[in-house]
Amino acid sequence: MSYARLEEGLTLECGSVLAPLDVAYRTYGQLSAARDNAILVCHALTGDQFLAEQHPVTGKPGWWSRMVGPGLPIDTDRFFVICTNVLGGCMGSTGPRSLQENGEPWGTDFPPITIRDMVRAQALLLNHLGIGRLFAAIGGSMGGMQVLQWVATYPERVFAAMPIATSPFHSAQNIAFNEVSRQAISADPEWHNGRYWDYGAVPARGLGVARMMAHITYLSEEALTRKFGRRVRRDPAIKGDTALEPASLFGEMFEVESYLRHQGSSFVRRFDANSYLTITRAMDYFDLSAEYDGDLSAPFLGCKTRFCVVSFSSDWLFPTSQSRLLARALNRAGVNVSFVEIDSDRGHDAFLLDEPDFDRTMRGFINGAAEHAGLGKAG
Repeated sequence: MSYARLEEGLTLECGSVLAPLDVAYRTYGQLSAARDNAILVCHALTGDQFLAEQHPVTGKPGWWSRMVGPGLPIDTDRFFVICTNVLGGCMGSTGPRSLQENGEPWGTDFPPITIRDMVRAQALLLNHLGIGRLFAAIGGSMGGMQVLQWVATYPERVFAAMPIATSPFHSAQNIAFNEVSRQAISADPEWHNGRYWDYGAVPARGLGVARMMAHITYLSEEALTRKFGRRVRRDPAIKGDTALEPASLFGEMFEVESYLRHQGSSFVRRFDANSYLTITRAMDYFDLSAEYDGDLSAPFLGCKTRFCVVSFSSDWLFPTSQSRLLARALNRAGVNVSFVEIDSDRGHDAFLLDEPDFDRTMRGFINGAAEHAGLGKAG
């Protein structure tokens, strides 16, 4: 695992100082001699830096392996791709699992962070790597929030930006979903006020329920119906001696229940509960217009970054209406922006799945921006 230890640390928006600061990251492709072909890919809430390679914990392919690689829309034969584990995460970057000066993990004492804090940590990493300007910043969901914050904070450092399935602020509905998830974690008997490691415990049930509920919001009704419908399956632990035995009501579960339980149990093995609380709160705080009396165009006035805003028709977590609101705000600020709604019935998670129209949009925007940036045409 690659990580940079930045001794100068970072002063957070809340005033706390994290020093030294660790930023875990992975890179793909080669940085050009001019250092002008770097693409930062920002991950979503439960993602990490293992973008396009086997994950060391789960053994599964990277979360965007279908999008990042040689000849793929984010082409590592042309571009140097960077993905960091966000500040507050649990895969190597400074977060609640990190040790304080007293040798104890931060846990719930980890200071509150913001999306801007995450971005500023990434900027420190890029400084460390000698990359002054990004060719592009790309990300979906919370990753899209980071992309927007990058341009708002460092407009001169981002040539092109693609915020996907995201919003310039977290809605009241999404804050509510996050709060229910946090309450599920803190209600777990193994929570122990966030110091579960002292008891050799993990609040697995609460964290699993939080993941199950969140996962429902990532899908659409159409996707759930197509994939599971009302089909039931016999629980192997309760199944009788013969497959012909009449099924007991209590020996069955709906396939969608089994799927959600699997999602919850697998998530617990790779994610930290305190990180989940920390990062969901950072999302809740996010509102680009908060410092501008509600004016969403103000953060982007004079911005020269080229934008492509992408939404998905069945995404009800970050609906198209929020992407349109963002696109209109960018237009008012005089920004070069295109907006694309992808017709899909797969919900919010569509940006992670095989969607040919999305792939074409991504490839077209990157190749067009590369020409404008003087990086040449795709081979």
